[in-house]
Amino acid sequence: MTVTNEMGSADAALPQRADVVIVGGGVMGLSTAYQLMRLSKGRLKVVVIERSYLVSGASGRNGGGVRMQWADRQNVELMMRSIDICKGLAQELGINTWFRQGGYLFLARTPQAEAQLERNAELHHHVGAPTRLLSPEAAREIVPQLDVTDVRVATYNPDDAVVFPWAFVWGYAAQAVKRGAVVRTHTSVERIEPEPGGRDGFALHLSTGESIEADTVINATGAWSVGLNRSLGIELPNHPHRHEIMSSEPLKPFLDPLVVDLACGLYFSQSTRGEIVAGVSMPSEGDDADPTEINLGSSMLFLGRLSRALCRVMPIARSLKVLRQWSGPYDVSPDGDAILGRTPGFPNLIQMCGFTGHGFMMAPVVGELVARNLVQGKDHPVLSRWSPGRFDDPSYTGRGETMIIG
Repeated sequence: MTVTNEMGSADAALPQRADVVIVGGGVMGLSTAYQLMRLSKGRLKVVVIERSYLVSGASGRNGGGVRMQWADRQNVELMMRSIDICKGLAQELGINTWFRQGGYLFLARTPQAEAQLERNAELHHHVGAPTRLLSPEAAREIVPQLDVTDVRVATYNPDDAVVFPWAFVWGYAAQAVKRGAVVRTHTSVERIEPEPGGRDGFALHLSTGESIEADTVINATGAWSVGLNRSLGIELPNHPHRHEIMSSEPLKPFLDPLVVDLACGLYFSQSTRGEIVAGVSMPSEGDDADPTEINLGSSMLFLGRLSRALCRVMPIARSLKVLRQWSGPYDVSPDGDAILGRTPGFPNLIQMCGFTGHGFMMAPVVGELVARNLVQGKDHPVLSRWSPGRFDDPSYTGRGETMIIG
């Protein structure tokens, strides 16, 4: 058996019916598949259907940041658990994830950002997260190459981390298959229909001409979720946003934390191979033109904006050679919170979308809590807070945590 087959394949045999079909073979879908098989001890019949190769979508195109520095208590606690899971994943999944806890260093240049970081540090202290509020000079002690001329304050959490995204996807896929899940790649779900006869299940029609029935379907397609939902007449307010990243020539290791400049949305870290991996916030022009069209092109506009931002905060980057740049889709929700849980009108359709650029870092814990809900009936407050039905609730305020950063 080849390594490809051990992680799924384009010709993996599909059953006629499954307990759970997960549409989307990214880190979110595969984390959930693995947890479903683990918690059910292989009793559930689980199928994952991926439209292309593993890591072809957003899961293979992100910067690999994993942080607990959030402004919301529930998000902090979720990510503390996610990071705790990540610490043991290399051994649990049997693959080197290149998990490196160099920390996250946030820089604030405005009074508003300063106040936010101060509130964050106080919140983190209460929940037990080791985040420290730092002066600009103390931030430069952590990264001596920084220019902190107009930085007002910084926060640093040494437990925040960076990983190699592909290894997470591969590890989850291999262990899900090992426990009995079927992972079918290079196969699209063309449409999904409710089962006839009043049953709550679904029939999924595939690009190969095959079909498969399922008691429960999980929509883990991220930025591609709009099209799948529309095949059932479901309209949710998430939409794709193209996010670009670049990678530089390898340098001698000098940068431990992932650095975030809140003034412009710049983030950058150094990989274990020495490259500087960086992204920056860009305008959202055209995002709403057609949410079923995903643009994965690159632009000189991004490179110019990133260069100016990076050289401002780290002047030694002026001579840095860029080796490549690429883009990936964020799946943006209007309030910044994910869209997670049972779909109004379709209780056996689970939405896992709208993570607004943070799905990769949340996947370990979200996969665990969704699997516990389906296998053990255990609820979690986040399933209510992030419910797809919240947008139709008259009491919905639309306020979530909207920071879109690595």
